[in-house]
Amino acid sequence: MEISIAAEKLFSIGGLPVTNAFLIGFLVSVFLILLTQIVVKKMALIPRGAQNVLEVIFEGLLSFIESVLGDKAQARRFFPLITTIFLFILVSNWIGLLPGAGTIGLTHLKDGQATIVPFLRSTSADLNFTIALSIIVVLTIQVSGIMALGIVKYGKKFFVSPFHKPYGLGTIMGLLELVSEFAKLLSFSFRLFGNIFAGEILLIVMLHLVPYFIPLPFLFLEVFVGFIQAAVFAMLTLVFLKMAMMEGAH
Repeated sequence: MEISIAAEKLFSIGGLPVTNAFLIGFLVSVFLILLTQIVVKKMALIPRGAQNVLEVIFEGLLSFIESVLGDKAQARRFFPLITTIFLFILVSNWIGLLPGAGTIGLTHLKDGQATIVPFLRSTSADLNFTIALSIIVVLTIQVSGIMALGIVKYGKKFFVSPFHKPYGLGTIMGLLELVSEFAKLLSFSFRLFGNIFAGEILLIVMLHLVPYFIPLPFLFLEVFVGFIQAAVFAMLTLVFLKMAMMEGAH
């Protein structure tokens, strides 16, 4: 089996190539939408089953968001974004660990050798997805900061007059802040991609070398890593949103 850094193409719809990472992202989206719609339609005053599980998850996330932001109104405002990011990344990471996800697929010839293109690949193991998600998050952070402080106050975080005391230091710190905003794109995207992609490679190698029992500890480890990476991405998004809505002096 060939290990590819880029997501592999399965087929095309018109001129749109459909990759295995795109397919699993679509399936995860459909799953989450259908699950929430089913729970909403069968919602009861006394929760049970799937409704009970979702309410526990949502209440825990909302409580955590409130503790970080320190404002109930802001917590409810950003709750849909943070929860969507967390659940989508989490489910995507875990589906990529299902048996056969990285080993069952289409067979094709390359350089005279048969290789397998797996049907499913975690979206987090596709750098295109992590970069796209990071761009959305960073843009949301900037827009939220401007809406909270106004464009002038928010701009003062990055563009400080060199004649303000201590002379020049504010300008240097502002430029560093500006660079850090661009660095968030790399930090968000490569951290998530690197951890999930490395975990998938580890599992594939272990399954080919020792297919029974030995890979189980690594599988449980990747389940934990998948949860941690989803939580870290969502938590960093929340923290950066909080920082963006604070004035530069704070």
